[in-house]
Parts: sequence; C-alpha cells; structure tokens
Amino acid sequence: MATHVIHVEVVGRDGAKLQKFYAEAFGWGLDTNNPDGYGMHRDENGLTAGIGKSPDGGAGQVTFYVHTDDPAGTLKRVEKLGGKVIMPLTQVAPETTIALFADPEGHVVGLM
Repeated sequence: MATHVIHVEVVGRDGAKLQKFYAEAFGWGLDTNNPDGYGMHRDENGLTAGIGKSPDGGAGQVTFYVHTDDPAGTLKRVEKLGGKVIMPLTQVAPETTIALFADPEGHVVGLM
C-alpha cells in the first residue's frame, strides 16, 4: 500500500491574506491565474498546496490529501476503523479523483 501526502488545502474567510501569509512564511510561489484566484503551489517533490477563500465563506479549515494506490480499499478500511466517508470517490479532473473522510474524532482527510 503506497501512500504519501500529495496535497494540502488551506481555505478561510480571507483567501488573499492566507495566500500572502503562506507565500511569505514558506517562500511558496502561488499561481492565482484562474477564475476564483485560488492559489496553487507545486514543489519539485510533487507536493501541491491550494490556498484560497472558503467556498461557503466560513472560518475555513486545513485538509491534507493522501495518495493511495487503492482509494476504494482505503475508504473501506477507514470505515472499519471507525471513520466516516464524507465524500465518496469523485472525479474532479480527467487525471484526478478525490474523496473525503472523517477520522473517529471528526478530522477531515482527503484521498487523491
């Protein structure tokens, strides 16, 4: 089972302020050239980060996404271990499928 963190997302009320903070704190270059101004960072090791405004305007959250070779199997294990699937496997781009689950204490984690 090959797994590693592949993406981190930070969203909140003031996306521009969050983008400035993370860009300056970590020296991340953010590409915001998209309709919503969502900031994307890609590093040389394959990790990506997305920073922007919370879609619902709420306080926001930090979510990390883990790559797994068997996302359906991983979701089954999550449920066996007391987690809950929040969003089933969903294709968001031709090459990208994601899912979200909550651990037993309610922390949301993504699969990609």
